[in-house]
Amino acid sequence: MGRDATSAGTGPVTVRRGIPAGTERRAAELYWDAFGRKLGPALNPPDKAVAFLAAHLNADRAVCAILDGQLVGLAGYQLDGRALTGGSASAVLRTYGHLRGLHRLLLLALFERHPAPGQLVMDGIAVDPALRGRGVGSLLIEEMAALAQEQDCREIRLDVIDTNPRARALYERRGFTAVRTEPTPYLRGLLGFGAVTTMRRPVETNGPRGLRTP
Repeated sequence: MGRDATSAGTGPVTVRRGIPAGTERRAAELYWDAFGRKLGPALNPPDKAVAFLAAHLNADRAVCAILDGQLVGLAGYQLDGRALTGGSASAVLRTYGHLRGLHRLLLLALFERHPAPGQLVMDGIAVDPALRGRGVGSLLIEEMAALAQEQDCREIRLDVIDTNPRARALYERRGFTAVRTEPTPYLRGLLGFGAVTTMRRPVETNGPRGLRTP
């Protein structure tokens, strides 16, 4: 399904559910641009990482922003045991080789998160650098909130790392509250961040459903 959203400052943006067919590579590029620094030790080099992500996306586990027919942003989520980024252990080993693949699997396991009953776990936001700061991220979050409501979830949960204060500020503006910060000093040298903060936003259970614009 799709919804018309407000202008992001450069023209009309459409927010829709699911990654449009044929844009998987573009989705993977946006995702890597946003999270490559964190995922790099597990999936580098970048060309191989983007190809791997594009080949293993679960297209129905994202909300996307479209501008002039182009994918300009997306937010992934985990629900009912499926997340935006897929790829089995065997797929990782086939792509990176058995010896190096085992090391990468251990790193990827550090990023695994599992929702509690009634939770929708949000897997970050990736927006075209040219459109950052123009409201696209807010639109994606509000569409995610509408989706969570339709799925009868009571809250949205996400994690944000300490080296991404801009993302945390966006989440706070859109109603998320920090509930726990876990220091991870052992990851600073390896992955570049030293703490992870869990944030939650309650989901409205009554009232009209649908997109709420910023």
